Amino acid sequence: MVQDVAALPPSKLLWAAELPRGMWGLAELLGARARLKSAPKGDGRPVMILPGLVNTDRSNLLLQRFLRRLGYRVEGWGLGRNLGTRAIGREGEVLMQRIAALHRETGEPVTLIGISLGGIMARIAAHRARASVREVITISSPYAGSARATNVWRSFEFFTGDRIDDDHVRAQAALAAKPLPVPETAIWSRSDGLVAGEICHTRGARAIEVRSSHIGVQWRAEVMLAVAGVLAGR
Repeated sequence: MVQDVAALPPSKLLWAAELPRGMWGLAELLGARARLKSAPKGDGRPVMILPGLVNTDRSNLLLQRFLRRLGYRVEGWGLGRNLGTRAIGREGEVLMQRIAALHRETGEPVTLIGISLGGIMARIAAHRARASVREVITISSPYAGSARATNVWRSFEFFTGDRIDDDHVRAQAALAAKPLPVPETAIWSRSDGLVAGEICHTRGARAIEVRSSHIGVQWRAEVMLAVAGVLAGR
């Protein structure tokens, strides 16, 4: 079941600063080219990146391009806008089919990288499609505590049509919070303005703390380098 983490939503100050901090992260990326070039090279394995709530694959283009340049076979999820079960099916069956198809095509299990809600979905997929998943990396994904420890749970309900207290949603959340049968890494920030950092990682599992907003976390140079390091086994 979901951890009993006594976390509160991020402060209103952090929440209000989300957009300018996200834009600053994008500007900061322009000055980090030398650092990004130092990232370890990839081995061609298949990687699928899952977007956050309401986002599409376009939100992850910078991360996709970075990992492709390192030598990975990188795919978006190809399911349009992330509207929860409206996009992936009630039990995630549509997403599972996409992962299985990439597994068959490449002959290798797929590394899943999920941003925010996408990370929760990646964890559920790893439980339900173990043979098709090699590893899971979550980025600012609030899987380890109550959805009310976020400033976006009402947006989740509005866009997905699901209610966080519904039995089905609670069961999905409990599954996502369970230790995975594959290697897992959580990248998180205690200065996140949308979700409490405490519920983005679990004790005993690998976690990498970064300093970042929630918006644009996937285009932070620090986060990109952390992902590259995990993929390279560092």
